[in-house]
Amino acid sequence: MTVRMVAGTEGLEAAVGEELGVSDWVIVDQDMIDGFGEITGDEQWIHVDPVRAAQGPFGTTIAHGFLVLSLIPSLANQVYDVLGFSARVNYGLEKARFPQPLRSGEKVRDHVTIVGVERTATGTRVTFSHQIESDRGGRPVCVAQTVILFTE
Repeated sequence: MTVRMVAGTEGLEAAVGEELGVSDWVIVDQDMIDGFGEITGDEQWIHVDPVRAAQGPFGTTIAHGFLVLSLIPSLANQVYDVLGFSARVNYGLEKARFPQPLRSGEKVRDHVTIVGVERTATGTRVTFSHQIESDRGGRPVCVAQTVILFTE
């Protein structure tokens, strides 16, 4: 996979509406789900009890929605890098949805698109769209917009 390099505010503005690329596949296994549940305190059976979850609505455990969201930085770093700034900080998250559950053992990848760029007094604020798909197909397991502030 080749990381797309974007140069400064002008490069970001020129790429609005473009898909920057697609990350590699990453497996979300039961160990990852259990670890996330332990760290966050969200150890609901649908996530961490494979025996009980086998009898539940999805036939297996499913990943936490926030676990899927937490993969976005790692997945997006495989897709793009922005040059010409000294730092980038998370500014916010918009329109996060989980149209389809992510079952334990499935792989995910992220399709990243720039949907907006705004020059501000503190830097350049960029809204990225993330469509995270599962190797099972069908609807995405997560759609979200991240807002990142790039500072000079």
